[in-house]
Formats: sequence, C-alpha cells, structure tokens
Amino acid sequence: MVNPSADRTVAQPVERRKVLVIEDERDIRELVRVHLGAEGFQVLEAADGELGLALVKRERPAAVVLDLMLPGLGGLEVCRRIRSSEATSRVPVVILTARSAEADKVVGLEIGADDYVTKPFSPRELTARVKAVMRRAYGQQPDAPQETYQRGKLRIDFDTYEVYVSGERVELSLREFELLRFFVQHPNRVYERGQLLELVWGPDTFVEPRTIDVHIRRLRRRIEHDDSAPELIVTVRGVGYMFDERRLGP
Repeated sequence: MVNPSADRTVAQPVERRKVLVIEDERDIRELVRVHLGAEGFQVLEAADGELGLALVKRERPAAVVLDLMLPGLGGLEVCRRIRSSEATSRVPVVILTARSAEADKVVGLEIGADDYVTKPFSPRELTARVKAVMRRAYGQQPDAPQETYQRGKLRIDFDTYEVYVSGERVELSLREFELLRFFVQHPNRVYERGQLLELVWGPDTFVEPRTIDVHIRRLRRRIEHDDSAPELIVTVRGVGYMFDERRLGP
C-alpha cells in the first residue's frame, strides 16, 4: 500500500523544480546542471549510486537523471531501489547512459525507468525529456520565477532575452546571449575554449574552437566600454576566458 503522505511530499510544488543527477563523470554533471539550471531547475549532484540514493531519500527530488555505469552500486540497482520504496516510487527516472543496445534499454524500462537517453546526447533533448516525464508524473509544471541578472551597468532578463548596458538595450544573437548567460552564471572562473564549446554549444556540435573567439569579440563589442581593452570578458593567456564580475562593482 502506498503511503499517501509520501506521495504528497514528492508532489509539493516547491519540490517540482528540483532534479537529481547521478553521474560519475563531473563534466557531464556540469553540462546537465547548466542546461537544467537555465530552465529554472535546482540541480543536485551525486557521483555514485550510494550517495544518489541518500539524496533521493533526503531531498525528495521531482526527477532523477541516472547513469547506469556507476562505481559501486550500479544504476540499475539504484533504479530498482527508487521504485521499491513507497516514498520514492513515483519519482520519474530518466536513464542517461552509453549503453545503447536494445536489451539494455528494455531492462532499464522494465525496472521502472520513465525514459532512456544514450550518450553522446543533446543537452537540450535531455532537458526536454526531463520536463516531459515530469509533466506526465505531476501534470503541468509550475512556471519558474522570472529570472534576471542585475549588477552594475549590466542587466539581463533571461525570460525575454533582453540585455541592457547602462540602461541601453543591446542586440545579441541567440548564441551570444547563451554565452553571456553562461558567463554571468559562472563568474570569476577561467574556462578553456573546449569547455565553453561543450557547455554552451553542446557536445554534439562540431565547430572549431576558434569559433569561441569570434563570438567573444562580438560580445565584447556590445557590452564592454572599450572592446580593445576588455574588463568584463577577459582573456587568460594560454588558458581561455573568464567573466570578471568584480569589474561591475557591488
């Protein structure tokens, strides 16, 4: 018999923005976190099955993205335990794995997974699938609160894709906007060109690393006071680029 109070805990609206990613590869966890975070989700992370199960029980996420090939406790067993617990039996599980054989998919779905995504994967497709299984489980998802960034001369509205510098609206292409959004959400940290391609463009996009340089130059022309001597998007020679949020002031 299912515990009604446990179901209500899972279905609380405040929890519907929380997704747990159980994946042992840090780069993949970060990639998924960035894309789910851009959709307003709070993302929890676990690098192994034991920690993942502990977070499922403690945090009551609204959905779980689960790798199968985990150290220690494997993903299939994690999925079985999620399904066997009354408190977590209705939590949607999306398997994310390099195992692409039909037999693996069948086993994953038979033990209770709601969807199955194989690597290499599109982060946008994964995000869409997570939202789809949550709609099936809980109905229409509540809207994420309107999200803006405001510091110093820079203001960004993530819902309307509008950017203002010193009160003046500047026009950005979609890719430039996504790059700027990534920078302001991950300030004061250096990223290599390859990392930016992976995290902003996605792992399934095949473009030259120098593409980053082109978009950085365009972005600087739009948001920097002097793009020939940039203060916000700075070059760290031999490494990559960093968004220096401190230059915007308090």
